[in-house]
Amino acid sequence: MPNSDRLPGDFGLSIGHCFADPELLRRALTHRSYAASHNERLEYLGDGVVNCVVALELYHRFPRVSEGELSRLRAHLVNQQSLAAIAQRFAFGERLRLGEGELKSGGARRPSILADAVEAVVGAALLDGGFEAAHRVVRVLLGSALDAIDPEVAGKDPKTMLQEYLQARKLALPQYSVVATRGEAHEQQFQVECVIAELGIRSLGEGTSRRSAEQEAARQAYELATRA
Repeated sequence: MPNSDRLPGDFGLSIGHCFADPELLRRALTHRSYAASHNERLEYLGDGVVNCVVALELYHRFPRVSEGELSRLRAHLVNQQSLAAIAQRFAFGERLRLGEGELKSGGARRPSILADAVEAVVGAALLDGGFEAAHRVVRVLLGSALDAIDPEVAGKDPKTMLQEYLQARKLALPQYSVVATRGEAHEQQFQVECVIAELGIRSLGEGTSRRSAEQEAARQAYELATRA
């Protein structure tokens, strides 16, 4: 349950580092709404370490990938959404110390708070055990994502993936058109059709903006094209 001052002994082991100073880990899991001694400075430290470690991992894993592509892969791995998902997988929310207001408003599930806690824990590991300890924690937390990443597709939006797929096969680019718009001006829903005439593919995507609807239509078209 959130707000517990007691940290389960297996938590450090689960993230790859047994803390010599448990107070560092406790602070890393303390939101500013809970106490004056909170995790923001540790989060700042951990942010740099996570980016450094992921950059090192990608550099060694993909020796032929360019600097720009490596940056794209790192951005795909290190962002609020991906870090929050990692925090959920390792049950960070259950160990966060939050003020009463944050607790009641669902702060233990808020992506920004979860992502910051992941970086803060990495920063705490750096102070507690040095760079090797922090590297190990990042490798444990992001290991499955690092192992699964594919430089050909990671971080690319569906429209880009579809365009590259068609260009590689010397096919004409897809045509997008809005076929329907519903709702009031401030909460419209768009329906966009994506057509790849040479492959006989038509797909429909919906979204709260034309761009998001196009991305959804492209995603469906890409799945149809690569399945053919």
